[in-house]
Amino acid sequence: MNVLFTICARAGSKGAAGKNVRMFCGRPLVYYTLEIYEKYRKKHADEGNRIELAVNTDSPLLADQIRGRGTECIFIERREELAGDTAAKGDVIRDTMLSVEEKTGIRYDLIVDLDLTSPLRNVEDVEGTIRKVVENERCNFAYSVVEARRNPYFNMVCKNEKGFYERVNPSEYTARQQTPECFDMNASIYVYAREYLVDLRAENRHALIWEMQDSRVLDIDSEEDFEMMELLAEHYWDNGRYLDIRSNEVCK
Repeated sequence: MNVLFTICARAGSKGAAGKNVRMFCGRPLVYYTLEIYEKYRKKHADEGNRIELAVNTDSPLLADQIRGRGTECIFIERREELAGDTAAKGDVIRDTMLSVEEKTGIRYDLIVDLDLTSPLRNVEDVEGTIRKVVENERCNFAYSVVEARRNPYFNMVCKNEKGFYERVNPSEYTARQQTPECFDMNASIYVYAREYLVDLRAENRHALIWEMQDSRVLDIDSEEDFEMMELLAEHYWDNGRYLDIRSNEVCK
């Protein structure tokens, strides 16, 4: 099986400025994602899989950080039309895959996107998300989630056309336990079967989820998020938790 891992990160960020090239607990943030990729590759390359990494970016600094780490990868320059705030990430991942296929002549079966703002993700999370696609014939897309702390059927509201607020999904539920189980997409891991990534039409999507521990994932969209993620990581590591992520190779 040919597997292409992707890291897609642009230079600009309005929430946490320059977050993709920031230092995280003393090391470039991207190093933690590179380490997880390398661990997965080392573990599964002997199974006859071709496993490669592509980085789509318009940031020379990020490219320099990755080269400095020594991780072998294929760099794809971010196209201008995919560099804005409104560009869909799925389109960027698809463009990355097609560009790599054109360069290498290799057709990939699975595409695994790792968001570099998820430094506490582990190899088991990546393996679990991949298995959702590989082990289910009808599934062509899987992504990581965490249990939702709010529920649109019970305690989430939005403004209606009259200017007042009501539940996102009006219902007769009187207790959260009665409502359908909901999850938050945490933007950490996306796994695409090639045939779905090629067109990305919603009617062709057959998606499954992989649930991660919400204590290890925080979507970094602001300075406060970045600081909180560092505090969490330092707390965990100081107390002997998730040390497999803080490897000697990453943090030496």
